Amino acid sequence: MQINCTRLLAPVLTSAVLLTAGLATPTAKAASDQQLYITLGAPTRPPIGWSDFCIEYSPECETKPLEARDVVMTPKAWRDLSRINKWVNESVWPITDMDHWGVVERWNYPDDGYGDCEDYVLLKRKMLLQAAWPRQALLITVVRDHNGDGHAVLTVKTDKGEFILDNQNPEILLWSETGYHFVKRQSQTDPNNWIALGEQRPNIATATSR
Repeated sequence: MQINCTRLLAPVLTSAVLLTAGLATPTAKAASDQQLYITLGAPTRPPIGWSDFCIEYSPECETKPLEARDVVMTPKAWRDLSRINKWVNESVWPITDMDHWGVVERWNYPDDGYGDCEDYVLLKRKMLLQAAWPRQALLITVVRDHNGDGHAVLTVKTDKGEFILDNQNPEILLWSETGYHFVKRQSQTDPNNWIALGEQRPNIATATSR
């Protein structure tokens, strides 16, 4: 599936302003209104972009399987997550791989300040790893967006649910709040193994405070 993901960020909502400022963690009410964890399916093939990335950045993919682990979402963890998500979204300028590299699909770090969705995801993941977040909780995820186009986001697995870091939206949302169709993502135990994601769709309710 080709990933088309260079649209600019969505307009900032009032709740997004509060979230990106890191003022609060997800509330109990928000958790009770949402489906916190997506249904997992069968093993599937990784995106070609990830496979090519692992050739160019082989030390980052030469990893050993680890036991699955979720982040405990403390107020400090939420602030750090919000800060990194906001910084990357505001620091990288969107551009297609064709315009950037002259190829249809290439996953890379946006070291020159330009990139598309998977490049945002790779940088967010890298910065969170450098901040000592567990690799098993930071999962590159392929979705279809509201237009049906392929898109990449970062799923962060926590004890309060699975949150999505997205360059098309400044707000960090539970997966069930995004309206995306989730296709596949990395396994928690091994980032080189990918898992198809279930079709179960929750009733979507808006979380009003974070």
